[in-house]
Amino acid sequence: MRPRTMVMLVGAVLLTCAGVRAADDEAQAPPAIQAPPATPAPPAAAAPKEQAKEPSKEPSPPPSVTVIGARDAHGILGRDVRGSANEDMGRIVDVIVDRDGKVRAAVIDFGGFLGVGSRKIVVDWNALHFAGVSSKSDSITLDLNKQQVSAAPEYKEDTPLIVLGAAGSLHPWDYEH
Repeated sequence: MRPRTMVMLVGAVLLTCAGVRAADDEAQAPPAIQAPPATPAPPAAAAPKEQAKEPSKEPSPPPSVTVIGARDAHGILGRDVRGSANEDMGRIVDVIVDRDGKVRAAVIDFGGFLGVGSRKIVVDWNALHFAGVSSKSDSITLDLNKQQVSAAPEYKEDTPLIVLGAAGSLHPWDYEH
């Protein structure tokens, strides 16, 4: 099953489970408890402070909407990656972002045959080129050759990242790890 299809399927299942759980919670909710009798109103001078504490009951504005044309943006997970000499470099399996949400790197499942003997490596986002990507069958180009990628250390989750970048494109992260 393709990663994108799997993500959509898992999302649908989670939404369905959340709806069932919400319905169960409503059905099992204890009866409403009546509030104690109202206390006498405070003096007139204190009334404005209490009114200021009440949350605004105005409806929130609608979310913004951006429309991106089908030819202008494409998903990249599972997309083939090729070297500049048209060498097969593997597939993109994950994207790494920093604390600010800026995309910093891509995780590529590299090497092996039919998933056997492959390993994950991390490449700098700026070493990837998406110019020729106009359909699902198009691949992404990487500014590295197969020998450079073969020498890269394997990526393991929850360990420090070693990001392989194109020559002269060092972009250190400013965060203490």
